[in-house]
Amino acid sequence: MSPRKLKIICDALRGQEVGNAVAILQNTRTMAAEPMLKLVKSVVANAQNNNQMDVDKLYIKECYVTPGRTLKRIRPRAHGRAYRIEKRTSHVTIAVAEKE
Repeated sequence: MSPRKLKIICDALRGQEVGNAVAILQNTRTMAAEPMLKLVKSVVANAQNNNQMDVDKLYIKECYVTPGRTLKRIRPRAHGRAYRIEKRTSHVTIAVAEKE
């Protein structure tokens, strides 16, 4: 997914508590919401199991998107021409922390 689509969701999640972030993602009607919801749930599970953090105190400390590799594809057009289609990818980083 392109970084431009994911950045909008990241801006909405930054600084939110995990419960609020999940609620925001479940009620957002964009293509980027579903993979981000899956990612947030994974981050929370890792924080709980690997670092023994309390899920009720977690909030999203950092959330940012960086562009990844662009896959270049060709779309055939009329008169033997070809148009380039760029399938953009992205790297998403989410960090959580406990509120004190």
